[in-house]
Amino acid sequence: MDKNQQGIELLQEGKWEEALKLFTEQIEEKPEDPAAYINFGHVLAEMNDAERALKFYQKAVEVAPDSSAAQYALGSFCFTNERFEEAAQRFERAIRSGMEEADAYFMLGLSFLYLDQTVMALPYLMRAVELDGEDVEARFQFALALAKTEQYEEAEKNLQQVVKQDPDHADAFYNLGVLYAGHYEEAEKAAEFFDRALEIQPDHMLAGYGKKMLEKTE
Repeated sequence: MDKNQQGIELLQEGKWEEALKLFTEQIEEKPEDPAAYINFGHVLAEMNDAERALKFYQKAVEVAPDSSAAQYALGSFCFTNERFEEAAQRFERAIRSGMEEADAYFMLGLSFLYLDQTVMALPYLMRAVELDGEDVEARFQFALALAKTEQYEEAEKNLQQVVKQDPDHADAFYNLGVLYAGHYEEAEKAAEFFDRALEIQPDHMLAGYGKKMLEKTE
């Protein structure tokens, strides 16, 4: 077992200082290996030392620009700190460097959504769903992006899949209500979806507002 793996196990046991000692040794022994820099960055991030954590993530990318794990780690840090443009760049590089995992595509799509670039987000969210059909949140965000780009039938199909996978997904029921109220103009069906959202989450303000708007138009 290498020192990175030993360090990760120590972290899981809550032995942070011992873990950092091993990561430091790994960096000294293998300064071109990005893993120890990434792990050191993770620990510092957990300790809320964002400034130093960033330096270690950047160092990981510097020593191994083609490391998908290094690019992804830096992207995740940027995303957490609301630096969405840089996050998108890093996730994109992680994918180009060979990371073919649903989460990489999902995070790239989500970064574009936060940048209000829905059209850019769509293919990455679609790919995330293709790679992991059980990821409810990825499918939900994909459905929202479809609705924003006026692909209503596809949006409904995916929202229906979301509530099938997670019957307590209040936001999915709310958005189904919006679709049926606006696009399909089926007020009765829309009200059922708003009611279901409120049944799951009684303080769902948007669903409550949607229901009141329907009642006003009756």
